[in-house]
Amino acid sequence: MSTLNPPIPNPIVVLREEFDDWAILFNPDTAAAVGINPVGVAVWKLLDGVLMVEQIVAQIGEQFEGVPESVPDELMTFITELEEGGFVGYEVEIPSS
Repeated sequence: MSTLNPPIPNPIVVLREEFDDWAILFNPDTAAAVGINPVGVAVWKLLDGVLMVEQIVAQIGEQFEGVPESVPDELMTFITELEEGGFVGYEVEIPSS
């Protein structure tokens, strides 16, 4: 995972929010689906290709009460798992020749 570039959601991934504030992410390319809790939904909505992971952590701290100190590590793990599942990626700069 690149921490030098902001994470970008895969544009084909579908977010389906459920009645209990949980949601399902579905990747139609791979048929992979994952359930995410309300914090995961908030994180997903902050993945805009502009905010760095540290900025997302700060915003989650503002949106939710009692955020534990372990949230930066947990968020990095969550984003890494999303990347491995094809739900999230990073912009790659190709050096000009």
